[in-house]
Amino acid sequence: MEAETYKLELQLRIDWSDLDMYKHVNNISFMRYMQSGRVNFWEASGIYEMYENSNMGTMLVSTHCDFKKSLYYPGKAIVKTKLDFIKNSSFGLKHLILDEANKICAEGKDVVVCYDFEKDKTFRIPEDLREKLSEF
Repeated sequence: MEAETYKLELQLRIDWSDLDMYKHVNNISFMRYMQSGRVNFWEASGIYEMYENSNMGTMLVSTHCDFKKSLYYPGKAIVKTKLDFIKNSSFGLKHLILDEANKICAEGKDVVVCYDFEKDKTFRIPEDLREKLSEF
């Protein structure tokens, strides 16, 4: 199963406020789940710490989500995240959002750039960060 290739996992409780009028998880909630997956990746890879120490971090430039199956309350959303690709100053993430039965409910992709917030421009991914990202 493809989900086994994802090293990072985060379990989120589905809240009543995540639902829409059809009583299943709203599409915007899936985007928030993917955001939680990104933050989990930032923390695990050291990107968050790098930003705190240098004001250099990452900026989301594209996100995409394909919905496969509904999620319902009560329950949990399991968010799995991994590196998809890495280029000079950008990289991609893949996300799977699963239900408690490990059925894929959504597949997502992000593209982010490494960004220097003081210089207001992108920067080349340093080799040590490139190696760390490749672990995931």
